[in-house]
Amino acid sequence: METTIHSDKLTVLCDTRGGEQRAITSREGIEYLWGGDARFWGGRAPTLFPFVGRLRNNRASSAAGEISLPRHGLARQCEWTVESADDTSVTYYLASDENTRKGYPYDFEMRIRHAVEGSSVTTAYAVRNTGKVPLPFCIGAHPGYRVPLDERDAFEDYVVEFEYAETADCPQVGADGLLVDSVRNRFLSDERSFRLNHVLFRGDALVFDTLKSRSVRVYSQKSGRGLRMDFEGFDYFGIWSSSADAPLICLEPWTGTATGDSEGDVFEQKRGMRLLPPGEEAEYAFTVTVF
Repeated sequence: METTIHSDKLTVLCDTRGGEQRAITSREGIEYLWGGDARFWGGRAPTLFPFVGRLRNNRASSAAGEISLPRHGLARQCEWTVESADDTSVTYYLASDENTRKGYPYDFEMRIRHAVEGSSVTTAYAVRNTGKVPLPFCIGAHPGYRVPLDERDAFEDYVVEFEYAETADCPQVGADGLLVDSVRNRFLSDERSFRLNHVLFRGDALVFDTLKSRSVRVYSQKSGRGLRMDFEGFDYFGIWSSSADAPLICLEPWTGTATGDSEGDVFEQKRGMRLLPPGEEAEYAFTVTVF
C-alpha cells in the first residue's frame, strides 16, 4: 500500500512493501529517486537489516541459533504496517514473527519513519529488542538516485564530494559479495571529491570504512543539480552503481559491512555489530536534501 507525503517543495511516495520510499519528486517535476528499472537494478531504496551485504554462504552462527538469510537480510522483503501517517510523514512498523525467526531467531520491533520538510527527506530507523537475550544487528540504507537528473547531463558530469578531505583505502568486493580485507586499493589521497565513471563500479561497490565525513554531495558540474546526504551515526558508507552502466548511483550509510575474508562466521563478532540489551531501543537516521 502506498502513502504520499509532501512539503511545499517535494512529494514523496512510500510503500508498505519494505517500508521504503518509491519516489522523490520536486515541485518542478524532477524525479530524484531511482525508478526501479529491472534492466539495471530493480530496487529503489531498500532497508538492510539485520545485516549489510552478504554472510558467507548466506549463513552465520549466533547465540540464539543459526542465521540463514540472503544478501542484505529480511527487512526489504517484508510487508510493513502503517502505524501512523499525516501530510508530512509516515511511520511503518514491523515485528518479528514465525517467518522472520526461521532465518533470524530473535524477537524485535522495528519502525521506519519518513518525514519531509522543505527540500529534505529524513529516514529514521528505530530497533527495539523485545526478546530476553541481547539482539545482534546492523542496519543500513541502499537508496538509489537518478544520475543524470537532467537530460542535458551525462553520468560523467557528476561529482561525489565528501564533507572533508579523505584518504581512503577501499577493500575489494569479491565475486561472492564478501569483502576482501587483504586487498585494498587506494581510492582517495587527501581528497574531497571524485568524478563519476561507470568503470568505477565494474568490481561492485566502493566501500568506505574509515571516513571522517558524515555528509556527502552528488551533483552535476554542468547543471549544478544534485543532492546531499547527511548520515551522522553511521560508521560505514558504500557507493554503488550497476555494472551495466546504469543511470543511477546508490549512496549507502551503514552501521556494519558485508562479511570480510578475515572474519569468522559468528554473527555477534562481525564488524559493526551492535548487541542491543533486552527492552532497549536503538535509533539511526539520515537526511537527503535535493537541490
